[in-house]
Amino acid sequence: MDNEEVAKLTKALVEFGLVEKHSYGVPDSVGREPRCMIWSHPGNDVTGMVPRSEKVVTTCEKLTGGDELYHYHTKIMMKDPKKGGSFEWHQDYGYWYKNGCLAPDLISMFLAIDPCVKENGGLQVLVGSHRLGRIDHSFVEGQQGADKERVEWIKSRCEHLYINLQPGDALLFHCNLLHCSGPNDSEQRRWAFNCSFNKKNNDPVIDHHHPRYTKLDKVPNSAIKECNNFTDFTGKEFLDPATDKTVKAGTKAWEEKKE
Repeated sequence: MDNEEVAKLTKALVEFGLVEKHSYGVPDSVGREPRCMIWSHPGNDVTGMVPRSEKVVTTCEKLTGGDELYHYHTKIMMKDPKKGGSFEWHQDYGYWYKNGCLAPDLISMFLAIDPCVKENGGLQVLVGSHRLGRIDHSFVEGQQGADKERVEWIKSRCEHLYINLQPGDALLFHCNLLHCSGPNDSEQRRWAFNCSFNKKNNDPVIDHHHPRYTKLDKVPNSAIKECNNFTDFTGKEFLDPATDKTVKAGTKAWEEKKE
Protein backbone atom coordinates (compact mmCIF):
# COMPACT_ATOMS: atom_id res chain seq x y z
CA MET A 1 0.00 0.00 0.00
CA ASP A 2 1.18 3.50 -0.71
CA ASN A 3 1.35 6.41 1.74
CA GLU A 4 -2.09 7.75 0.85
CA GLU A 5 -3.73 4.37 1.45
CA VAL A 6 -1.94 3.89 4.76
CA ALA A 7 -2.96 7.39 5.86
CA LYS A 8 -6.63 6.67 5.13
CA LEU A 9 -6.48 3.37 6.97
CA THR A 10 -4.83 5.03 9.97
CA LYS A 11 -7.43 7.81 9.99
CA ALA A 12 -10.24 5.24 9.99
CA LEU A 13 -8.76 3.45 12.99
CA VAL A 14 -7.66 6.46 15.04
CA GLU A 15 -10.16 9.27 14.56
CA PHE A 16 -13.56 7.62 14.99
CA GLY A 17 -13.35 5.72 18.27
CA LEU A 18 -12.95 2.18 16.94
CA VAL A 19 -9.94 1.30 19.07
CA GLU A 20 -11.40 2.78 22.25
CA LYS A 21 -14.66 0.91 21.77
CA HIS A 22 -13.57 -2.50 20.54
CA SER A 23 -9.95 -3.28 21.51
CA TYR A 24 -8.80 -5.46 24.39
CA GLY A 25 -5.56 -6.79 25.84
CA VAL A 26 -4.33 -10.36 25.51
CA PRO A 27 -1.80 -11.07 28.30
CA ASP A 28 1.51 -12.68 27.36
CA SER A 29 3.67 -15.02 29.46
CA VAL A 30 5.01 -12.18 31.63
CA GLY A 31 1.71 -10.37 32.07
CA ARG A 32 2.22 -7.59 29.53
CA GLU A 33 -0.57 -6.97 27.06
CA PRO A 34 -0.53 -6.40 23.34
CA ARG A 35 -3.99 -5.28 22.26
CA CYS A 36 -6.32 -6.59 19.56
CA MET A 37 -9.45 -5.56 17.76
CA ILE A 38 -11.19 -8.12 15.52
CA TRP A 39 -14.15 -8.07 13.16
CA SER A 40 -15.80 -10.80 11.10
CA HIS A 41 -16.94 -9.15 7.87
CA PRO A 42 -15.15 -6.47 5.84
CA GLY A 43 -18.01 -4.00 5.58
CA ASN A 44 -18.12 -1.01 3.25
CA ASP A 45 -15.92 1.45 5.13
CA VAL A 46 -12.27 2.25 4.40
CA THR A 47 -10.97 -0.62 6.55
CA GLY A 48 -13.14 -3.03 4.57
CA MET A 49 -11.73 -2.01 1.21
CA VAL A 50 -8.32 -3.48 2.06
CA PRO A 51 -9.32 -7.17 2.44
CA ARG A 52 -11.77 -6.81 -0.46
CA SER A 53 -9.28 -5.24 -2.87
CA GLU A 54 -8.31 -7.15 -5.97
CA LYS A 55 -4.59 -6.94 -5.23
CA VAL A 56 -5.02 -8.55 -1.82
CA VAL A 57 -7.65 -11.21 -2.54
CA THR A 58 -6.38 -12.33 -5.94
CA THR A 59 -2.79 -12.59 -4.68
CA CYS A 60 -3.93 -14.69 -1.72
CA GLU A 61 -6.01 -16.92 -4.01
CA LYS A 62 -3.01 -17.50 -6.28
CA LEU A 63 -0.82 -18.42 -3.30
CA THR A 64 -3.40 -20.92 -2.03
CA GLY A 65 -3.93 -22.73 -5.33
CA GLY A 66 -6.54 -20.59 -7.06
CA ASP A 67 -9.64 -21.64 -5.12
CA GLU A 68 -12.21 -19.11 -3.96
CA LEU A 69 -11.42 -17.47 -0.62
CA TYR A 70 -13.65 -15.70 1.85
CA HIS A 71 -12.86 -13.22 4.60
CA TYR A 72 -12.31 -15.11 7.87
CA HIS A 73 -11.55 -12.04 9.95
CA THR A 74 -9.51 -8.86 10.22
CA LYS A 75 -7.43 -8.19 13.32
CA ILE A 76 -5.71 -4.97 14.36
CA MET A 77 -2.70 -5.77 16.54
CA MET A 78 -1.44 -2.94 18.72
CA LYS A 79 1.61 -2.52 20.93
CA ASP A 80 1.74 0.71 22.86
CA PRO A 81 5.13 2.38 23.45
CA LYS A 82 7.05 1.08 26.46
CA LYS A 83 4.33 -1.32 27.59
CA GLY A 84 3.02 -3.35 24.64
CA GLY A 85 3.45 -7.07 25.24
CA SER A 86 4.56 -10.02 23.13
CA PHE A 87 2.69 -12.48 20.97
CA GLU A 88 3.97 -15.97 21.83
CA TRP A 89 5.26 -18.46 19.26
CA HIS A 90 2.21 -19.88 17.52
CA GLN A 91 0.64 -21.02 14.29
CA ASP A 92 -2.66 -19.42 13.35
CA TYR A 93 -3.96 -22.87 12.46
CA GLY A 94 -2.99 -24.01 15.94
CA TYR A 95 -6.21 -22.42 17.18
CA TRP A 96 -8.23 -22.16 13.95
CA TYR A 97 -8.09 -25.97 13.99
CA LYS A 98 -10.14 -25.76 17.19
CA ASN A 99 -12.73 -23.68 15.33
CA GLY A 100 -13.66 -26.55 13.02
CA CYS A 101 -11.45 -25.64 10.05
CA LEU A 102 -10.56 -29.18 8.98
CA ALA A 103 -7.71 -28.30 6.61
CA PRO A 104 -4.83 -25.80 6.92
CA ASP A 105 -6.12 -23.90 3.90
CA LEU A 106 -6.01 -20.37 5.31
CA ILE A 107 -3.70 -17.46 4.62
CA SER A 108 -3.03 -14.11 6.30
CA MET A 109 -1.70 -10.74 5.22
CA PHE A 110 0.23 -8.83 7.88
CA LEU A 111 0.23 -5.16 6.86
CA ALA A 112 2.34 -2.60 8.72
CA ILE A 113 0.49 0.57 9.69
CA ASP A 114 3.49 1.82 11.68
CA PRO A 115 7.10 0.74 11.30
CA CYS A 116 7.18 -2.85 12.57
CA VAL A 117 10.80 -3.59 13.44
CA LYS A 118 12.75 -5.56 16.01
CA GLU A 119 13.00 -2.62 18.40
CA ASN A 120 9.24 -2.13 18.77
CA GLY A 121 8.12 -5.74 18.74
CA GLY A 122 8.18 -6.61 15.06
CA LEU A 123 7.29 -9.94 13.53
CA GLN A 124 9.55 -12.99 13.79
CA VAL A 125 9.16 -16.20 11.77
CA LEU A 126 10.73 -19.63 11.51
CA VAL A 127 11.33 -19.94 7.78
CA GLY A 128 9.77 -23.04 6.23
CA SER A 129 8.10 -24.17 9.46
CA HIS A 130 4.71 -24.25 7.71
CA ARG A 131 5.83 -27.48 6.03
CA LEU A 132 6.13 -29.30 9.35
CA GLY A 133 2.41 -29.60 10.07
CA ARG A 134 0.21 -28.43 12.89
CA ILE A 135 1.69 -28.27 16.39
CA ASP A 136 -0.36 -28.70 19.55
CA HIS A 137 -1.33 -25.39 21.17
CA SER A 138 -2.44 -24.53 24.68
CA PHE A 139 -2.93 -21.41 26.77
CA VAL A 140 0.12 -19.31 27.59
CA GLU A 141 -1.54 -16.79 29.91
CA GLY A 142 -4.23 -15.21 27.71
CA GLN A 143 -2.88 -16.44 24.38
CA GLN A 144 -2.59 -19.69 22.45
CA GLY A 145 1.03 -20.81 22.24
CA ALA A 146 2.70 -23.67 20.39
CA ASP A 147 4.30 -26.53 22.34
CA LYS A 148 7.53 -24.94 23.59
CA GLU A 149 9.71 -28.03 23.33
CA ARG A 150 8.71 -28.60 19.74
CA VAL A 151 9.31 -24.95 18.89
CA GLU A 152 12.87 -25.31 20.20
CA TRP A 153 13.39 -28.41 18.08
CA ILE A 154 12.13 -26.55 15.02
CA LYS A 155 14.44 -23.62 15.74
CA SER A 156 17.36 -26.02 15.31
CA ARG A 157 16.25 -26.72 11.72
CA CYS A 158 14.53 -23.54 10.50
CA GLU A 159 16.04 -20.07 10.17
CA HIS A 160 14.81 -17.61 12.80
CA LEU A 161 14.15 -14.44 10.82
CA TYR A 162 13.24 -10.95 12.07
CA ILE A 163 10.91 -9.22 9.61
CA ASN A 164 11.37 -5.45 9.38
CA LEU A 165 8.43 -3.68 7.73
CA GLN A 166 7.74 -0.04 6.99
CA PRO A 167 4.20 1.41 6.75
CA GLY A 168 2.45 -0.12 3.75
CA ASP A 169 4.71 -3.17 3.58
CA ALA A 170 2.98 -6.52 3.87
CA LEU A 171 3.89 -10.14 4.51
CA LEU A 172 1.60 -12.95 3.34
CA PHE A 173 1.97 -16.29 5.09
CA HIS A 174 0.51 -19.77 5.46
CA CYS A 175 -1.56 -20.59 8.53
CA ASN A 176 0.98 -23.19 9.74
CA LEU A 177 3.93 -20.77 9.76
CA LEU A 178 5.40 -20.44 13.25
CA HIS A 179 5.64 -16.77 14.16
CA CYS A 180 5.81 -14.50 17.18
CA SER A 181 6.68 -10.92 18.10
CA GLY A 182 8.47 -9.42 21.06
CA PRO A 183 7.47 -6.64 23.46
CA ASN A 184 7.52 -2.99 22.55
CA ASP A 185 10.14 -1.37 24.78
CA SER A 186 10.63 1.53 22.38
CA GLU A 187 9.07 4.99 22.27
CA GLN A 188 7.32 4.14 19.01
CA ARG A 189 3.81 2.74 18.60
CA ARG A 190 3.48 -0.52 16.65
CA TRP A 191 0.18 -1.16 14.90
CA ALA A 192 -0.47 -3.78 12.24
CA PHE A 193 -3.51 -4.69 10.12
CA ASN A 194 -3.91 -8.44 9.66
CA CYS A 195 -6.61 -9.86 7.39
CA SER A 196 -7.11 -13.62 7.11
CA PHE A 197 -8.85 -15.67 4.46
CA ASN A 198 -10.21 -19.22 4.35
CA LYS A 199 -11.05 -21.38 1.34
CA LYS A 200 -14.72 -21.72 0.48
CA ASN A 201 -14.30 -25.50 0.42
CA ASN A 202 -12.77 -25.40 3.92
CA ASP A 203 -15.91 -23.95 5.47
CA PRO A 204 -15.72 -24.70 9.23
CA VAL A 205 -17.88 -27.61 10.35
CA ILE A 206 -19.03 -25.87 13.53
CA ASP A 207 -20.40 -22.44 14.33
CA HIS A 208 -17.95 -20.35 16.33
CA HIS A 209 -16.82 -16.76 16.88
CA HIS A 210 -15.54 -16.28 13.30
CA PRO A 211 -17.76 -16.52 10.21
CA ARG A 212 -18.49 -19.54 8.12
CA TYR A 213 -18.41 -19.15 4.34
CA THR A 214 -19.70 -15.76 3.23
CA LYS A 215 -19.09 -14.70 -0.36
CA LEU A 216 -16.45 -11.98 -0.58
CA ASP A 217 -17.24 -9.13 -2.96
CA LYS A 218 -13.97 -7.95 -4.47
CA VAL A 219 -13.44 -4.28 -5.27
CA PRO A 220 -10.95 -2.58 -7.62
CA ASN A 221 -7.62 -1.55 -6.14
CA SER A 222 -8.69 2.07 -6.50
CA ALA A 223 -11.50 1.55 -3.95
CA ILE A 224 -9.22 2.16 -0.96
CA LYS A 225 -8.45 5.70 -2.12
CA GLU A 226 -11.95 6.36 -3.45
CA CYS A 227 -13.81 5.26 -0.33
CA ASN A 228 -14.74 8.08 2.04
CA ASN A 229 -16.82 6.05 4.47
CA PHE A 230 -15.06 6.40 7.81
CA THR A 231 -18.04 6.04 10.15
CA ASP A 232 -20.55 3.44 8.92
CA PHE A 233 -19.42 0.07 10.24
CA THR A 234 -22.66 -1.76 9.48
CA GLY A 235 -22.31 -5.53 9.32
CA LYS A 236 -18.69 -5.81 10.47
CA GLU A 237 -19.54 -7.73 13.67
CA PHE A 238 -16.79 -6.72 16.07
CA LEU A 239 -15.64 -9.61 18.23
CA ASP A 240 -16.58 -9.78 21.89
CA PRO A 241 -13.60 -11.68 23.39
CA ALA A 242 -15.96 -13.35 25.85
CA THR A 243 -17.22 -15.46 22.93
CA ASP A 244 -13.70 -16.55 21.89
CA LYS A 245 -12.65 -19.76 23.64
CA THR A 246 -9.08 -19.45 22.34
CA VAL A 247 -8.16 -16.30 24.31
CA LYS A 248 -8.43 -14.98 27.85
CA ALA A 249 -8.82 -11.26 27.41
CA GLY A 250 -7.18 -8.77 29.73
CA THR A 251 -7.81 -5.04 29.99
CA LYS A 252 -10.31 -3.34 27.71
CA ALA A 253 -9.32 -0.02 26.16
CA TRP A 254 -12.15 1.86 27.87
CA GLU A 255 -11.05 0.46 31.23
CA GLU A 256 -7.54 1.79 30.68
CA LYS A 257 -8.90 5.28 30.01
CA LYS A 258 -10.63 5.30 33.41
CA GLU A 259 -7.39 4.60 35.30
